[in-house]
Amino acid sequence: MEMTTNSLSWFEIPVADFDRARAFYGTIFDYDMPVETMGPATKMGIFLHERGTGVGGAIVTGDRKPSEHGSVVYLTAGRDLQVVLSRVEQAGGTVILPKTPIAPGMGFFALLNDSEGNRVGLHSME
Repeated sequence: MEMTTNSLSWFEIPVADFDRARAFYGTIFDYDMPVETMGPATKMGIFLHERGTGVGGAIVTGDRKPSEHGSVVYLTAGRDLQVVLSRVEQAGGTVILPKTPIAPGMGFFALLNDSEGNRVGLHSME
């Protein structure tokens, strides 16, 4: 396989209660999450990203179940993830690991459980 610019092309976070999850992510990232329907029944809440050049993802309804034991997706949290992290509990989530340095030049990360029970990571450079 050839080298690619990104190892991730798209991600989906399963949700049990779409409206609750959309409100959670809308609150912590401070935006109105766009909604799209794919196929006959899959509702998606789209994370903001540069379409066509950026890596995107969505919260999705469907046959998958939220879990804190599966893969962990790290969402970009702007310049300083503490701003986003400070909204997690009021939005119905739980901070698992507070803002933590990774290594010099690699920024910071944190872990949370979202309103649906998914374990999700946050990343920022400051």
